Amino acid sequence: MTCLIKGCNFVLRNIPHEVFAYQKDSDTEFRFQTNHPNIFPYLLVNIGSGVSIVKVESEDKFEWIGGSSIGGGTFWGLGALLTKTKKFDELLQLASKGQHTNVDMLVKDVYGGAYQTLGLSGNLIASSFGKSTTADKEFSKEDMAKSLLHMISNDIGQLACLHAKLHNLDKIYFGGFFIRGHPVTMRTITYSINFFSKGEVQALFLRHEGYLGAIGAFLKGAEQDNPNQYSWGENYAGSSGLMSTSPDVYPMQRTRSGTFDMLEMDRLERPLVNLPLLKDPSTYIPDTVDLTDDAMARKYWLTCFEEALDGVAKRAAASQPDSVDAQERAEKFRQKYWNKLQTLRQQPFAYGTLTVRSLLDTREHCLNEFNFPDPYSKVKQKENGIALKCFQSVIESLDSLGWEERQFALVKGLLAGNVFDWGAKAVSDVLESEPQFGFEEAKSKLQERPWLEDSYSQWLERLKEGPPHKCALIFADNSGIDIILGVFPFVRELLSRGTEVILACNSGPALNDVTYSESLIVTERIAAMDPVIHSALRDEKLLLVQTGSSSPCLDLSRLDQGLAVLVRERQTDLVVIEGMGRAIHTNYYAVLRCESLKLAVIKNSWLADRLGGKIFSVIFKYEVPCK
Repeated sequence: MTCLIKGCNFVLRNIPHEVFAYQKDSDTEFRFQTNHPNIFPYLLVNIGSGVSIVKVESEDKFEWIGGSSIGGGTFWGLGALLTKTKKFDELLQLASKGQHTNVDMLVKDVYGGAYQTLGLSGNLIASSFGKSTTADKEFSKEDMAKSLLHMISNDIGQLACLHAKLHNLDKIYFGGFFIRGHPVTMRTITYSINFFSKGEVQALFLRHEGYLGAIGAFLKGAEQDNPNQYSWGENYAGSSGLMSTSPDVYPMQRTRSGTFDMLEMDRLERPLVNLPLLKDPSTYIPDTVDLTDDAMARKYWLTCFEEALDGVAKRAAASQPDSVDAQERAEKFRQKYWNKLQTLRQQPFAYGTLTVRSLLDTREHCLNEFNFPDPYSKVKQKENGIALKCFQSVIESLDSLGWEERQFALVKGLLAGNVFDWGAKAVSDVLESEPQFGFEEAKSKLQERPWLEDSYSQWLERLKEGPPHKCALIFADNSGIDIILGVFPFVRELLSRGTEVILACNSGPALNDVTYSESLIVTERIAAMDPVIHSALRDEKLLLVQTGSSSPCLDLSRLDQGLAVLVRERQTDLVVIEGMGRAIHTNYYAVLRCESLKLAVIKNSWLADRLGGKIFSVIFKYEVPCK
């Protein structure tokens, strides 16, 4: 039982979109929940051979409050006697094809319709297997299996609901290996909970419900290493994900016993926490578009990633010219990621809510699996070298401008720098074919004002009329021109105004995004050329930190603990998020407790069209928190 609770707490804390509600008749069957920072208290209903009902109040405090001998073993045992089918999954398969109303007596069979006085629908089951007492006929195996599944699921649902109401709990998680993602079971339990609680209690299911005890046992065995001091992340390359619940959609899914083939978790060396400046961490959703819901967007983005795949594999192989098996590994990566994309076409809910971020992260995980941790390493080094040579002339040009003109030039530089994104096909095609394409050329590509999203005038007014910010947190995007000629001049201007700056970069590589270790080298080179940056580093007015992420996107609920501590200590009152991945695909609607700037250049024509603009349209979003 201790292992079970440890496992459940672990998946609730560490796997985004672990939890889902099941809605059979809606467009999206699986409605995934965001990770709530406070998971306690909750009721865990573990359905194995029998049923155990456990009230969980904290990491170590839990209580067995009830149970039943009528559980998964009952379904299997009675099912085997009724149908002569010995395998559990075959029983579930039979149930999915059955019609329980042929066997069960309904309210309308007793009363001729609904029982209005008691508010009972005519289609409610009045007696499980009730028709078998009067009908002089053989019932099909499918119908009997369906009736049996309904009977046991309804019983478990009612029992769970009564315990939840008795202990004043509104969250019930169902675990064990009875459910295994089967739609009839989840639908019946959901209906039962909703019916008996009058909608006050929600039935919630877990993607890894069959593995809670095994995960808990692993964690208990690793206690000397204190697994709770780390954060963990699901590795999409290794995990097979939640499979389709419809036998017609994916007929091969149940060739093995159970819904899952494998779960792989990565241990992250540093704990991840919420950004302290999130207005409400419990309602924060990083992703802007849910591709599970939006079929048109899903089709576009899956095709987009498929079309880019050959180029990514080619880039990966080219990044390791001295390796004899680089081509072979690159082809294995290509095949693996292609297979993942095909799975997601059939089962968009396999890893929770499908988003552009999860597609990008899955690609990074697949690259890492075949030992391509940083395919853009040489590109980044080359672009950093070119940009550093231009840094002083860019600064001299900016310093020659009047104050107001300089503010606009700094913002335009930030946006032009953001054009240099190898993750965007429209840009990578230009960079491949036009090696001379540089900072000035990027500026000429930008949309003229008014921009697609344009609150630059309000930002300028804030700089003119308001006091300097105490501290700005800037999430950097790309290496090369972006960080060196776009971000650093902007950082320099803030420092000159008396604002401290925390510059946050990825902990690990993703595309051509700048990493923390690369930012240390770049900053040292710039400090040698620029006294403002030099003195800010020396006086700890400019601080470089890692985000804890290795993604081209940004999840503000999973940031390095050290960054969060600094944000609090320095009383950060401005957050700057730049780039399509961090400010459009994620965090476009994020609400913060301080001023924020979200800026990006849209480098995808389909996305630009959807947002009402054209390619290279500009997003400049200055937001002030409501008082």
